[in-house]
Amino acid sequence: MATVLVVDDSPIDRRVVGGLLNKAPTLEVVYAADGEEALQVLRDSKPNLVVTDLIMPNMDGLELVAASVAEFPLVPVILMTGKGSEQIAVDALKAGASSYVPKSFLQDLLVDTVENLLAMAYEEQTQVRLLDCMVGCTFVIENDASMIPPMINYAKRFIRQSALCDETGGIRTCVALEEALNNALYHGNLELDSELRESDRPKYRALVEERRQADPYQSRRIYVTIRVAEDHGAFVISDEGPGFDPRTLPDPTDPANLERPSGHGLLLMRTFMDEVIYNDAGNQVTLIKRRNGSENPSH
Repeated sequence: MATVLVVDDSPIDRRVVGGLLNKAPTLEVVYAADGEEALQVLRDSKPNLVVTDLIMPNMDGLELVAASVAEFPLVPVILMTGKGSEQIAVDALKAGASSYVPKSFLQDLLVDTVENLLAMAYEEQTQVRLLDCMVGCTFVIENDASMIPPMINYAKRFIRQSALCDETGGIRTCVALEEALNNALYHGNLELDSELRESDRPKYRALVEERRQADPYQSRRIYVTIRVAEDHGAFVISDEGPGFDPRTLPDPTDPANLERPSGHGLLLMRTFMDEVIYNDAGNQVTLIKRRNGSENPSH
């Protein structure tokens, strides 16, 4: 059973809209007389969707949309539009309202519009709830560079949902993660050299495609594990390449090494993360990001 909040300063119009929605057996209706009351109902009753008039006292529909989007971004808002409210409706749609139904077509369109939006919102809401339950996840990725951007986008959402760090910290963490994924793909699984990329890019790109189709490279995979604990987040990236001796890594902060192509990713990882830890084989790196104010995490 989904709950729909109807917001209108007219008691008669509220009853009319509520009567239309109550014809759907899967809908329960609650009411508010203006935007201020609607926000309180949103906080107390947590309805799944809002249907609102635009012209109301105290807080109108446009102000309600802006406040609702800011505080309840996963709750869709449908506008009921009438003659004289066209510009407010356009502004409200720009501010984040999900749809609108002209008052002259409420009987024909309202229930279908509500049910369609509820179906679309349900998947998003349940995914967010599922992410709230997660403390970690693991991915196995082929040697395909096109898989890295969606992996980063997922990590960005996971970081935001787990409140690991602020927006700037989240972006920096994703930059470090992207560098680690690129290293796992190109240097680890495909065994390619940064020097070749800088000296002969066409040859480098051709070799990438050649090795993606050839043994032993094509069967190798990248493993990404994300874990979030109370005091830190850990991002573990492993490849199936031969590895290297981590002790041979140059110090990327040494001015003499800043212009070396092989040190660029490592510099970003070490700058943006609190710890960067390689295993002895050199084919796994763990990136640690501590929550603000946390001390050294227990791995």
